[in-house]
Amino acid sequence: MLDDKSAKSHSFQVDLRGLVDLLSHHLYSSPRVYVRELLQNAVDAVTARRRIDPTAPTAIRIAVDPSGLRVDDPGIGLTEADVHRFLATIGRSSKRDDLEGARREFLGQFGIGLLACFTVAERIQVLTRAATDPEEPGVEWLAASDGTYSVRRLDPGERAEPGTTVRLTPRPGAERWFAPELVAELARDFGALLPYEVTVEADGRTTRTTDGVPVWDRTYSSPAARRSALIEYGAQVLGFTALDVVELDVELAGVRGAAYVLPRAANPADSGRHRVYLKGMLLSDATTGLLPDWAFFVRCVIDTDTLRPTASREGLYEDETLAAVREALGARVRDWLTGLAAQDPGRLAAFLTVHSLGVKALARHDRDLFRIMLPYLVFETTDGRVTLAEFARKHPVVRVTPTVEEFRQIATIASAQGVGVVNGGYTYESELVALLPEVMPGVAVEELGADVVTAALDPVEGADELAMAGFLATARSTLDPLGCDVILRAFFPASVSALHLDSRAARNERTRAETEADADDLWAEILGALKSAEPRAQLVLNHRSPVVRRLAAIRDRTLLVSAIEALYGQALLMTHRPLRPVDTALLNRAFDELLGWASHNVTESAEEDGKA
Repeated sequence: MLDDKSAKSHSFQVDLRGLVDLLSHHLYSSPRVYVRELLQNAVDAVTARRRIDPTAPTAIRIAVDPSGLRVDDPGIGLTEADVHRFLATIGRSSKRDDLEGARREFLGQFGIGLLACFTVAERIQVLTRAATDPEEPGVEWLAASDGTYSVRRLDPGERAEPGTTVRLTPRPGAERWFAPELVAELARDFGALLPYEVTVEADGRTTRTTDGVPVWDRTYSSPAARRSALIEYGAQVLGFTALDVVELDVELAGVRGAAYVLPRAANPADSGRHRVYLKGMLLSDATTGLLPDWAFFVRCVIDTDTLRPTASREGLYEDETLAAVREALGARVRDWLTGLAAQDPGRLAAFLTVHSLGVKALARHDRDLFRIMLPYLVFETTDGRVTLAEFARKHPVVRVTPTVEEFRQIATIASAQGVGVVNGGYTYESELVALLPEVMPGVAVEELGADVVTAALDPVEGADELAMAGFLATARSTLDPLGCDVILRAFFPASVSALHLDSRAARNERTRAETEADADDLWAEILGALKSAEPRAQLVLNHRSPVVRRLAAIRDRTLLVSAIEALYGQALLMTHRPLRPVDTALLNRAFDELLGWASHNVTESAEEDGKA
C-alpha cells in the first residue's frame, strides 16, 4: 500500500459526448427541454441585472433561421473569468455561488445550463458582456459537442451593450427541433407565465409567447367573470372544461393558481397529474404528489417559488416543504367543499353526482367534513339509494353487509321484513357507516348476521311445520354433507322459494374442513385443531312459496332429492358468490336428474296417448 507521500492527486476527466448521451436518454425526458434551459438562463440573467439596475430592459428575443437559433437577453452578462468558471465547469452555477442571498428569484440551481443544449446542437456560441463592469470587454465562448471550447475577447465594436447572445447550430438529425413553429410552441409552453416579455422571430414574423400577468392575478369586474376566466384558462391548458374551479391562493406556501374539478369520474388509483410552474417557468405538466391522495378528482395549475425541483427539473423533490404544500392545498380543497355545502347545495349535488367517491375518501379521515357531508352522501340501502343521514333517522340500528354479494342476497327479504341494511361492500362505505355513532348520537351500527335475518322472518305454525316434517327431514339429510342446515320460515316476497344464509365464519370453517380432507396426516391434525363450532350455513325455505308447497307433496324420494338439490343450487346462485366445485357438480346433477325425469314422463305420456 502506498503512503500519503507517494500518492498523487488527479482531476476527473469528463467525456462530453457520453455526458450528453446520459442527459438526453436518462436525465431529460425529451430534447425539447433545451428551449427551457435557454429561457431559464436568459430570465435569470435579466433578474440578476434588475437587482443592480431596476430600470434595465427585460425583453428576451428568440430568432430562428436556417442556420440555427439565437437567444438575446439584456441580462447581467459574464466576464472572461466568469466564462471560464461557469460555462466550462460542469456542475457549477453562477446563481448558486455568487447570488445565494437572492436564490428565490432565480430558476436555475444545478449548473447544467447550456450543457443540455448539446442534446440538439453541434456547436454553441455565447457572446456576452458583463453589466457589472463597463470597462470589461465582451467575450466569446465557442464550444463543440466533442468537448472542446475556445474563449476570446471581443473587439470593442462587436458588442457594445451588456447582455448575452446564445447561438445554436443544429447537429445532424436534430434539425426538426429548430422548426420555427415548434420553437414558438415550446417557448410558449415552458414560458407563458414568465415575468418578462419573450418573443420568437422567424420568417419575418414576431410571436409573443408570454401572457403577462397570470390569469389568477388579474382584476375582474365580478366574481362570476373571474370564475369564467379561470375555467376558460383551465380548458386551454388542461384540455377539459372543469365542473368547478378552486382558487389556490396559499401565500405562506408560496403557491398561486387553481384546482380544476374533473367533469368525469376519476380513478382513485390515479394520484393526479398537475401542471406546475416554478417562478413562472413550466416544471412539468404531469407532476404527481402535489395533492393528498383523496383529492384525485382535481387537476391543478399552480405557480410556486418554494418547491424544490429534481435535477431534471421535470418533477418535485419529496421533502418537508412539499409535504407542507400538499397539506395546505388539501385544506383549501376541503374548505371549498364545506363552503359549497353551506352556500350552494345545488353545485354540491352536481359535484357529488360525479365525485362522491372522492368526498367519501376524505370524509373517513375528517369527522367535521363527514358531519357536514352526511346529508348529501348517498348509499345503497334496503330503502333504495338514500342519504346516510335519512336512512339512520329511520333505522336507529343500522346494519351493514361487508360485501356487495351479501347485500344483494338479502336486500329484497330484509326490505320486506323492515330490516334496515346498508351495502358496505363499496369502497370506503363500511368505514363511513362505522363512524355514524360518532356524529349521530343514538344510532347503533352492527354487521348483518344470519341470525338477524332469520329472527326477522315469520315462524311457521306448528301444525304446518309438522305437515312438512318428512320433506324437511329429506332436505336436511340431503344437504347435511354440504355443511348446510335447513329451516322453515314464512316471508315475503313469496316468489323467493329459498334463501341461503351464510357467515364469514361458516365459510372459513367449510374451507378448513375441505382442506383437512385433502391434507396428509400431519396437516390434517393441525387443521383439525382449528375446527370451529360456529353455526353452519342455512337454507331457509319459504312456507309462503307455492314451489316449496308443491315440492313437499312429492313422494318419490329420488325425485324429491333432486328437487331439493336444485332449490339449494338456485339459492346459492342468488348469493352471487362463486360456487365451489362440489356445489357446481350438485347443481348440474340435479338439473340432469330433473330433465331426465321430465323427458321420461313426456315419453310415457306420448306412448299412452298413442295406445289410446
